[in-house]
Amino acid sequence: MFQTSAKTFSVLAATASAYRRVFLVGLRRYCKKTSTKLRVSEALSGAQLGADVKVQGWVRSVRPQKNNIFLHVNDGSSLQSLQIVADAKLNDPLLTFGSAVEVTGILKKSPHQKQPVELEAEQIRVVGECNPVNFPFKIKKRHSLEYIRQLPHLRCRTNAFSSLLRIRSEATAAIHSYFKNNGFVQIHTPIITSNDCEGAGELFQVEPSGPATVDDESFFSVPAFLTVSGQLHLEVMAGAFSRVYTFGPTFRAENSQSRRHLAEFFMVEAEISFTESLEDLTKVIEDVFRSATERVLARCAEDVDLFHRHVTPGHRDTVEAMLNKSFPVISYTEAIDILHRSSEKFTFPTDWGCDLMTEHEKYLVKHCGNVPVFVTNYPYDLKPFYARDNQDHPKHTAAAVDLLVPGVGELCGGSLREERLNLLMDRLKRVGLEDTYNWYLDLRRFGSVPHGGFGLGFERYLQCVLGVDNIKDVIPFPRFSHSCLL
Repeated sequence: MFQTSAKTFSVLAATASAYRRVFLVGLRRYCKKTSTKLRVSEALSGAQLGADVKVQGWVRSVRPQKNNIFLHVNDGSSLQSLQIVADAKLNDPLLTFGSAVEVTGILKKSPHQKQPVELEAEQIRVVGECNPVNFPFKIKKRHSLEYIRQLPHLRCRTNAFSSLLRIRSEATAAIHSYFKNNGFVQIHTPIITSNDCEGAGELFQVEPSGPATVDDESFFSVPAFLTVSGQLHLEVMAGAFSRVYTFGPTFRAENSQSRRHLAEFFMVEAEISFTESLEDLTKVIEDVFRSATERVLARCAEDVDLFHRHVTPGHRDTVEAMLNKSFPVISYTEAIDILHRSSEKFTFPTDWGCDLMTEHEKYLVKHCGNVPVFVTNYPYDLKPFYARDNQDHPKHTAAAVDLLVPGVGELCGGSLREERLNLLMDRLKRVGLEDTYNWYLDLRRFGSVPHGGFGLGFERYLQCVLGVDNIKDVIPFPRFSHSCLL
């Protein structure tokens, strides 16, 4: 009986060992066939040399030869594409410029100096075909920004616009990083509001598209609009947090198709409590500009270089000058004196009390060395009700500041806010808004502190850094009068 049990145990052990060997062989085969999925940027780094990898993307070029076929594939993670080398038998009639592919093979060091690595393909699968005859972008042809602007649903396929979108993404992250590292609390201010922060009346009114009202009552019971600024909501939060900011879309119903204006654009806005100095604001504004720009130049070097070489040659020198020099500060009164002394013939008047127009702003920037310049203390009557009264005479000014930058003009506007209840009440009464903004007066009645803030146009910032002339070329889906594609 003992011998029988021992024999049975021996057979079971042998069977288990056999199963284990089969399992391990199968596991090794499975692991060998499993490819590591990489983005193109990861493949180009060379970290997975010699590995079996899988890359997915869109074909930027196809070059068939007698024995081989060469492809360049890009997935948006990098300006540079990955070269694919494959046996000619892997060629496919559907493998064309613009088609979407999945390629598996061995990542190897390239024998050519122009590219560090290449993918030796073992399998190429066309995921999405593209007819190159009908495709509006042609291989090896450089399309102008004006041309690709007409195709907002496809222009992300081009080198220039994909670079712009990566730069835009990095600049967004850089701005958020600056505020987080400097103790600001992010506030999600509303898109729909009953306030007109700017007071210019250029608002989009929000109404239901269907019969959603009862007894002629509006949906919100009060007129509602798309926001022109998150400032007033930030001021609410500045009564409990000493540093707050928001970064989101804003809307202006300006009937303009100029190169400087959009109906929808993004704004970076901040409010700082316990400050009585414009210098506190200008320091933050300058720091945000420098911090974001330095990070974009460092982390998107190839993408920025594409613009500085092919779109706006020579603009890199302007950007370097902006980073290497401090931003000068002049008063509005000094700006008017500079314009008066100029031999330039301006279209718009330059009398004290007139608003600075784009032609004036660009001249002032050039006069100050073609670097960003702060203009402070504007005429009181030019600024909205919330700007702090300097109570100076004979020229009555408000504690307001604009940042003017090369190629764009006004990039940023801000002010100290009027925290003195009696002065704020008087001004609101003069413009007939004391009832509308009674809640705003409450902010001054209950624990008010001196504070100030600013708003920076994100698209204009990108124009400034990249040298792009038209603001419609630095936003994914531009909205302006008589145009709302997609």
